[in-house]
Amino acid sequence: MDVRQWADGLQDGSRWSRALLVVPFVLIAAVTVVDINVPPEVHLGPFLVAAPALTASFAGPRPTALVGAVAVLAQAVVAVTRSSITDLNHMYQIAALFLISAIVTFFAHLRERRAAELVRLRTVAEAAQRSILRPLPGRSGPLRLASVYLAAEAGAQLGGDLYATARTVRGTRLIIGDVRGKGLDAISSAAGVLGAFRALARQEEHLPDLVTRLESSVAAHRIDSLNETDDRPEDAPDAPDTAGPYIAEAFVTAAVLYIPDAEEELRLVSCGHPPPLLLRAGRVHALDATQPAPPLGVGALTDDGPAEDLFTFRAGDMLLLYTDGVTEARDGSGHFYPLAERLVSWPGAGPGPLVEWLYADLLRHAGGHLGDDAAMVAVEYLPCPG
Repeated sequence: MDVRQWADGLQDGSRWSRALLVVPFVLIAAVTVVDINVPPEVHLGPFLVAAPALTASFAGPRPTALVGAVAVLAQAVVAVTRSSITDLNHMYQIAALFLISAIVTFFAHLRERRAAELVRLRTVAEAAQRSILRPLPGRSGPLRLASVYLAAEAGAQLGGDLYATARTVRGTRLIIGDVRGKGLDAISSAAGVLGAFRALARQEEHLPDLVTRLESSVAAHRIDSLNETDDRPEDAPDAPDTAGPYIAEAFVTAAVLYIPDAEEELRLVSCGHPPPLLLRAGRVHALDATQPAPPLGVGALTDDGPAEDLFTFRAGDMLLLYTDGVTEARDGSGHFYPLAERLVSWPGAGPGPLVEWLYADLLRHAGGHLGDDAAMVAVEYLPCPG
């Protein structure tokens, strides 16, 4: 949901609140009429306090104050009609009704101010989301792309999953990843990986060199983060080459790809990430890496550099990148989401409809709630014109 949708929701809520204002006025009228016509020993005036209290639950301070004033006026009309406005019983009822109306009006003011603060915070969060996890372009050379992101945490729109593209002179580079952990630390790590990818994707000619630079960037980011906390022992080393046990506490699985414009191929370096799925002629093929590299952030634990795999990617093919939040989503019986099977049964065409269909299907499978963040990126290789 973006800021415009959020504002539209608030406007819809305001219209609904204005419609509900009929209820307290009807309540005041009903209590007033009945109170005037009941026997003298029966007093229904205390029920009028329900009107401003009810209004404060859904409207702002001004409507609440208006309803309170009308309720006080109605109580005065009852007093004059039944006896006298100076009657002690009615005077106490009027005073109590006025006091309670003032109190609930004040609380309505606090609630409205809090709602305005939430709108501002929501706006800032939306801006932060756009700056960290930028929307993918619809086209990149011969490729057509679409993406979807589902945050597991209630009310959140960004978590530890990440994806991005970078356009180079001869093709397109992509990354999809999953940060171990949740919360603000995961978001910070995801932002660091995305920033490094965007800065380095056009600098390194070969994909393994790019992944090596990303590994160094993630490891350095983890060391800086650990040095800023009190979680490490006082005598823990600060140097990157001796901080391996501490770096291993957090890592980022990732798949980094390069799809050239002129060749029907894609190059893949997998850093412990689930294999991309290739949909071709109604069949799904998992692009398993022959020598997967360790997740980003723990590359110091091995002496081997990242290896690149080459796969055919033809015009008309569809590629699906995803995080493990998709395949590990469970239904009520505990069964995982069968992504490959569902991908085969997809009846449509185009990356946009594909991710929308998978999004709805995944939520149905999981009962509307995911246990982990989930991201999907669909890439279609378009036929050459002519």
